[in-house]
Amino acid sequence: MTNHFPDYLEISRHELATGTSVKLSVVKDMPNIAQHMAKSMLQVIDSAKEKGKPATLIVPVGPVDQYPILADMLNQQQYSIKDVMLINMDEYLTDDDQWVDLTHPLSFRGYMNRKFYDLLNPDLAPLPENRICPDPDDVGAIPYLIDQRGGIDACFGGIGINGHIAFNEPPEANLTISPEEFAQLPTRNLDLTRETRTINSVTVGGEISIIPWRAVTIGMKEILSAAEQHFYCNRIWQSSVVRRVLHGPVTSACPASLLRTHPAASLTVTEYVADPPDIRLR
Repeated sequence: MTNHFPDYLEISRHELATGTSVKLSVVKDMPNIAQHMAKSMLQVIDSAKEKGKPATLIVPVGPVDQYPILADMLNQQQYSIKDVMLINMDEYLTDDDQWVDLTHPLSFRGYMNRKFYDLLNPDLAPLPENRICPDPDDVGAIPYLIDQRGGIDACFGGIGINGHIAFNEPPEANLTISPEEFAQLPTRNLDLTRETRTINSVTVGGEISIIPWRAVTIGMKEILSAAEQHFYCNRIWQSSVVRRVLHGPVTSACPASLLRTHPAASLTVTEYVADPPDIRLR
C-alpha cells in the first residue's frame, strides 16, 4: 500500500522519543501538564537557590495554566522569588513595532500580571526589574542581561503548529537556512507566519483579523544557551508536531527539532498528544 504521509506520523506512543536524547514524559491531560510545569519551574528555582544564586528562567505565555498554580504554591510555602528573573519569550507588537498595550486582551505581559504576578503575595513576587520582556527598541539588551545573570538556568515553553519555539518562525519555503545558522538567530522583531496567526486565532474564537502581524521574540541563540530545556504539548494537533520534532529531520523548517541537539532537553505531553494522529477524512 502506498504511504501517503511521512513515516514519523505512524510512530506509536511507546516509540515516541526512542533514539533521541530528549527525555519524554506522558501525563493524562491539560491540568496535569499545568501541575507538572508549575512543579518543574519551582524545582529549577529551588535548585538554583541551593547553588547559592537566584534562578533565571525563560518562560512562555502558552502553555499558560501553570502560572496560577505556581503562584498558589509559592504563597502557601511563603517562598520568596523576588530575586528570580523571569524572561518572557515574546510579545505581540503593533504595526510600528511597539509592544501592544498592557491592556490589550492578547498582551502576554498583561497576562503575566493578571495570572501570576498579581496573584503573588507582594513580599514574595519578583522585583519589577526581574520581570523581563524583550524590548523591540533594544533587542540587544536580552543577551547582555543573560550574560550579567551568569546564563539561563532553564527555558520553558510550548511548540507551535509549524514547529516554532517562542516566535522563532521557520523560514518561508523559498528561503534556505541551515540548522546551524538558525540556531544562532538572536532576539529580534519579526513577521508572524500565516500558520501561527491562524492557529493562535483559535484561542480567540477563530477571529484571525485581531491577531497582530508583528512580534518580538527571544532568539534561538538565547533559548539554546539555557542549561535545561523543558517543553510541553497539550493540544490535540500537537500529536503530529511532536513526531515531526522528535523523528523528522533536524531542520530550520521545524525549529523545535533543534531541541534534539541540546544535552538536557525534556518534552512533556498529554496522553492524546502521545497517541498517533488519526489522519483521515471523517
